Parts: sequence; C-alpha cells; structure tokens
Amino acid sequence: MPKNWREIVSNLLSNAIKFTEKNGQVKLWVDLTSTKNLSNLIITVTDTGIGIPKEKLPLVFDRFYQTDDDGARKSEGTGIGLALTKELVKLLGGEISVKSEVGKGTAFEVRLPVTNAADFRSTTDDLKCSPTDKAAEVASSSKSIIQNGAVAPLLSTSEQILLVVEDNPDVVRYLQSFLPENYRIEVATDGQQGIEKAIQVLPDIIISDVMMPKVDGFQLCDTLKKDERTNHIPIILLTAKADAASRIEGLEHGADEYLTKPFDKEELLVRLRKMVEMRKTLHEHFANGIEQFLIGDRRAPAEDEFIKKLLKVLEDHYADEDFDISELYHALHMSRAQCYRKIRAITGMPVADLLKDFRLQKAKILLATTDLSISQVALDVGYKNLSHFSRSFTSDLA
Repeated sequence: MPKNWREIVSNLLSNAIKFTEKNGQVKLWVDLTSTKNLSNLIITVTDTGIGIPKEKLPLVFDRFYQTDDDGARKSEGTGIGLALTKELVKLLGGEISVKSEVGKGTAFEVRLPVTNAADFRSTTDDLKCSPTDKAAEVASSSKSIIQNGAVAPLLSTSEQILLVVEDNPDVVRYLQSFLPENYRIEVATDGQQGIEKAIQVLPDIIISDVMMPKVDGFQLCDTLKKDERTNHIPIILLTAKADAASRIEGLEHGADEYLTKPFDKEELLVRLRKMVEMRKTLHEHFANGIEQFLIGDRRAPAEDEFIKKLLKVLEDHYADEDFDISELYHALHMSRAQCYRKIRAITGMPVADLLKDFRLQKAKILLATTDLSISQVALDVGYKNLSHFSRSFTSDLA
C-alpha cells in the first residue's frame, strides 16, 4: 500500500479506536468499484463508538476542532488527524465523507480514483504505485505543495530549511502536508531540542508552538534572538491563546509573527512568503551596503551587530593575501557551516563571493580616489596575480 494511503487508513483507524469503548467494534472495509470510465478504491472505517451530533458533522475535519467541551473527546487532543486525512485525500484527488449517530457509532468513507497510469518500473513496489501516489509520498514525507493555485510557491530557486518545533505529531504532519516542496523540513519535539537544532542547522525560518515540555516557545525565542548565531532567523509562534496579552507577550519575546490555533494554512503560507520577500530586500540592501560602508555611509548595514562585526573583520584583513574563507570563520568564532549559512541568509551571497566582492569594491575605491597603479591596487587588496585581478575586476564590476 502506498505511504499516503497507509497514512489515511492509520488516521481513520486511530480515530475510531480512540472514541470506541472497550468491547466495541471497529471495522475496515476496502472495495473497488468500476464504471465505464472510472474506477474508485473505496475505504470505509466504521465504529460503534460515542458518535457525533448531526449538527457538528460538518466541522469534524476542521483543524483543532473538538466535538465536545467535556468527556472523552476533550481529553483526546485537537483533532488534527482528521484535518490531515482530508488534506491527504484531496491531494490524491479523492473525497472523504462521514456519517454518525450519537450513541451508535460513526462511519468514514474515502473514495480514491484509480488511474492505472503508472509508468513501467523494474521493481514490484513501483509497479503498484501510480504517479499520483509517488507525488503524494513526497508530500507525506514532508515536502508538499498547494496544487489548486490558491497560494503561489514561496521560492523558485534554492531550497530553504524550515524548523518546526512542536510536541504534537499530528500538528507536525498537518504542517508537512501543505508546506511547499522547496522547504527541507527539520523537526524538534520540544523547546530545548528546538534550540539545539536551530544552532546546529541554522534554518531559514522557525515555526514553534508556545506550550511545550522542557522549554516553551517564549524561552526559545529569547534564547535564539540573543544568540549571535541565530538572531537573524525569523520565528513564527503558534498558540491556542488568542487574547491580546498573549500576542503581545509573544512579540516581546522576539517572535516575528504570532498565529493563534486554529491557524489558516493560507495565512501561514502568505506570512512565510512575506518573510522570504523581506529577506530578499535585505539581500539587495546589503549588496548596496558594502559600497556604502566602504565610502563611509554605514547607516544601512551597521544596524545589525553581526554585519558590523563581519565588515570589521573584512576591513581588517582584506589586504592580507593569505586571508581566506577558513580565516574568516575563525575570526567570527563560528563553525564553517554556521558561518556559511548565516552569511548566506543575511547577504544572499556565498562567503567566497562576499570576500571577493569586498576586495573588488575596495579596489574600485582606491582606483577612483588615489594615484596608485593597477598593480599596486591589486596587491593592496590581496591579489597576488595581476591577470587574475584584472579578469575578476572586469567581469564583476565593469
């Protein structure tokens, strides 16, 4: 059975068992129906559990919805599993419906189209899995896209790392079901693990719950925003507390965005996209800022302490022909991976390109403001080879 089908069946069975008392019955039925032009796989899960009131049936697939304020359902969590199930069914082009009667039980029916459109593969597993299934497997494993055009992709080029800090596995799976495929998703199950993983991988964006074991979302924000290695990372806090005081508290702890549960997935995607756009603006700002820094207008880049430190190191060492990328990492007291990702996140440039661009911008100023020869300028900005300097200067700045 393809992975997404297993996820759907597992969620429906788990939900049925959760709300069926001891000695009750849970049944799974699978059938294949065919018409002239279409075949459907029918998956039905029934239980003899507590049932759902008729007026509340349309709401059972809503995120975080609870059918009851008291009793069994209140103690069983947020209902993300059914919301995720519906997303997976839609992703496969199918439909899901529910029937229920209070005190007698509930029945969920899933109808999935069978396309018989799989390409030939050399392995038995691939022969059983259609292109739709393969695409769905990718989505289930953490990289999925919104296929209806409602929300545009956040990026079209490089992969972004998104760290999800959440102790509820259903919420994690729900986020994974719709986040764009150009995100590599890392997961931490509590705040302390989230801090450690953020420092280790330096994600581009963090989405964190507030209420978590060990370290909560507020403490996570405080820690990461005070750490020079991670203070540039945008953080979105998710919480069930919708009052203004809680929102203000989240922002005071350094959160860049604060969304209340149940959150709307399209709103979350828009906020993620806006964060990416702001980062692109920062990249453009910094690209202009290098030259401004060198000619004395330090207002733009100097607002960030790390940028101050970075440019100070470059200013102190650009003339040293032996000063390379490894020396830069050492001077900034960061590991190679940490320094690379932070500089790339802030400037939009690989470290090697940044060092090269700084030297060439410095050469441009020296050529424009002094009587030094081209050979002397090349030496003064750390170039041993004059022809290499000429090629770089012509191709990059001319």
